[in-house]
Amino acid sequence: MNTLSLFDGMSCGQIALNTAGIKCDNYFASEIKKHAIQVTQNNYPNTIQLGDVTKIKTADLPKIDLLIGGSPCQDFSRGNANRLGLKGDKSSLFYQWIRIFEETKPDYFLLENVVMPKEWRAIGMLKLYHGSNVVIAKIE
Repeated sequence: MNTLSLFDGMSCGQIALNTAGIKCDNYFASEIKKHAIQVTQNNYPNTIQLGDVTKIKTADLPKIDLLIGGSPCQDFSRGNANRLGLKGDKSSLFYQWIRIFEETKPDYFLLENVVMPKEWRAIGMLKLYHGSNVVIAKIE
C-alpha cells in the first residue's frame, strides 16, 4: 500500500498504521518543519520526504492508496482568539489537501482537524468525488 501523509509532523500517521498492523510499502510525507522531519527519519528511515505540500506534483507519485492528514489548525482552533478559518494563511492549506485528494483519487482517506466553533461546522461538510462514488465527509 502506498500512503501519502500531508502535514505529516512527526509521522503520527505511521505510528497509528503500525499500531493497527497496517503495512505500507511506501510512505510519502509532506512536512516542512526540520525537527519533525528529523524525528520521522530517526524513527522511520524509509519515509520518502516530499517537502512543501504546495509543491507536490502528484503525477510524479505512484498510485496512492491511502491519503491522510489534517491541515494546520491554528486558524480554526478555539485557542486562537484571532482565528480566520479557511481565510487564514495556515488553515487555507486545507485546499491543498483537496487538490491532492482530487488528483490522486485514493482508495481510502483520513482527514482530521480540531473541533471547530459551531458557526464553522458547515465548512466541515464536503463533497469529495472519488471516481463515480460520492463520499460525504463530516468533520467534527
